[in-house]
Amino acid sequence: MADPRGFLEVHRVPMPERDPAERVRDSQEIFGVLPEPELREQGRRCMDCGVPFCNNGCPLGNLIPDWNDLVRQGRWREAIDQLHATNNFPEFTGLVCPAPCESACVLDISGDPVMIKQIEYSIIERAFAEGWVVPRPPQERTGQTVAVVGSGPSGLAAAAELNAVGHAVTVYERDEGPGGLMRFGVPDAKLEKWIIDRRVKVLEQEGIEFRYGVTVGRDIDAEALAEEHDAVVVCIGSRVERELGIPGSELAGVHFAMGYLYQRNRAVARDEGRDAPVPDKEITAAGRRVVVIGGGDTGMDCLSSANREGAVSALMLDVYRPLPDSGRYAESPWPEAPRRTSTTYALDEGGERRFGCQITEIEGVNGHVVRVHGRQVEGKSSRDLKPVPGSEFVEEADLCLVAIGFEHPEHGDVVAGLAVDTDARGNVSAPLFATSRDGVYAAGDARMGQSLIVNAIADGRRAARIIDRRLREPDAAAQPAIASA
Repeated sequence: MADPRGFLEVHRVPMPERDPAERVRDSQEIFGVLPEPELREQGRRCMDCGVPFCNNGCPLGNLIPDWNDLVRQGRWREAIDQLHATNNFPEFTGLVCPAPCESACVLDISGDPVMIKQIEYSIIERAFAEGWVVPRPPQERTGQTVAVVGSGPSGLAAAAELNAVGHAVTVYERDEGPGGLMRFGVPDAKLEKWIIDRRVKVLEQEGIEFRYGVTVGRDIDAEALAEEHDAVVVCIGSRVERELGIPGSELAGVHFAMGYLYQRNRAVARDEGRDAPVPDKEITAAGRRVVVIGGGDTGMDCLSSANREGAVSALMLDVYRPLPDSGRYAESPWPEAPRRTSTTYALDEGGERRFGCQITEIEGVNGHVVRVHGRQVEGKSSRDLKPVPGSEFVEEADLCLVAIGFEHPEHGDVVAGLAVDTDARGNVSAPLFATSRDGVYAAGDARMGQSLIVNAIADGRRAARIIDRRLREPDAAAQPAIASA
């Protein structure tokens, strides 16, 4: 054990963040880093468990006890090397990952887990400040080329790994900038976009080419792209949003969450002098009574954005049942990640969340939403909900944002153009990353369905290993691949 008494003598402290009443007035980053002496003390709390459940809880397999102890000792330069060994983008996960590693920390069984996420973010910010994050282009090139379609976390991870081993990588992105939903779905308050641009600049200096505003299958012929490159990696995310399927869903003022968040992120970009398209029809929460349907991270981001716009009220209706006193549902015990938390950054800033609420109808006047109808429900999941008799309710609403998840990737353009198969859920069928078409692969949400940023990065990294093997050993295509390679 690195410090046998650290977890007994040092208590977890709150992650530094700006005051909610102040930060809700702007779109700047809300989180900070602890002073170095406090970070080293927090590193002492790590018990370096014989079985590091945190490592297993992290989809990237981050070497968490190792870099916790290096921080404890003040060996920051070595800590970033250990962190980068498994995670290409710790600045992204350090800010927006829900930290399943902390849920799996042994200390979380009966107390507060090690503040792994804060230590991770502090390591990478220290590394950038000290100039330790520098371009490392490959010493030699293989002569083979790879096209990565989509610049979200999985696409960036796959591109970074494939470029590092010498393949020439071009990333095609249909939007005006890199990052996917990190740029357009996550508010700047959680992840300022210069943080994405800072990392992408390093990737460019390492030799990766980025082409923005290019839709494969429309602006570029998908067949030609596949013929041009030795491999194509489909990393387009899961972008088809789940329908409510209730009366009134078609009313004006009812929008999918991502349509709203895209507009808000682009509005912030324009306010800061960055180029971003202006929408034909603005979706705004300013001066409106907002109802957010869905209680996940996307719903929280809608709540936060609505408050920043100056909504009259912001109400979140979450179909999940209330949290028990333990803070965990019985079906997600330690070391599983909890499905909900008692509060979030968005709830700290204002608004209200109600559990166990199912929307049954959206009412309109002259074609525009005016109120939502719902009822209380009981059940452990959305598949076994039972209405509570006499629990019907009505809430006034001028804007209704639907944030109940995503079905699968879009099937037009890229998927249709490359003529790859999809599975029963509508995802690109690529169990071991290779699709039904030779030389075409898939990674991230497009392959596995909607998930976390940390899963997307991990999937992109794994896909890169499989692709590199196939490019170097063409006969390996006929051999079973190892998905966890």
